[in-house]
Amino acid sequence: MSAEQPDGRRRCDWATSTADYVAYHDDEWGTELHGDNALFERLCLEAFQSGLSWITILRKRPAFRDAFAGFDIDAVAGFGDADVQRLLADTGIVRNGAKIRAAITNARAAQQLSEGLDALLWSFRPEHHTAPRSIDQVPATSKESTALAKELKKRGFAFVGPTTSYALMQATGMIDDHVAYCWRAADR
Repeated sequence: MSAEQPDGRRRCDWATSTADYVAYHDDEWGTELHGDNALFERLCLEAFQSGLSWITILRKRPAFRDAFAGFDIDAVAGFGDADVQRLLADTGIVRNGAKIRAAITNARAAQQLSEGLDALLWSFRPEHHTAPRSIDQVPATSKESTALAKELKKRGFAFVGPTTSYALMQATGMIDDHVAYCWRAADR
């Protein structure tokens, strides 16, 4: 169980090591997020996080926002080869060519969604979700995240596996994985 923090609150174990994590946990993670561009940003950042620690992405988020035109879907969809080269040279972001190209591919795929990205993603919100009692009960995937990843790939998205999809669902409040002793779980 997480130790009580200096402010008297208990948090999910992953959220206590840095002030950046505390702020992200308390103010964003698990809070319902809507809007095509806002969800596109989270989808991109979760993909960039794959294989890295979230703190790396969190600390680079302002640079990502600058580099990717505020994650405006239409702007990113218009990126070309010169933009890929610019992004590969940008030391403020994660310079992974496959992930950069996936963000552009995903913007173009998002443009093609007749229902919009928000509606598509939220349609995979589980009807029932058992909140974890401890960090050991937090899964890496779910049947819904697996189905979401499959649907996104079918619609032309890249770098969106079940684990990335599950992390997106956690981060954007589609599921509540705040552990039972976390102060954020009190709203259940």
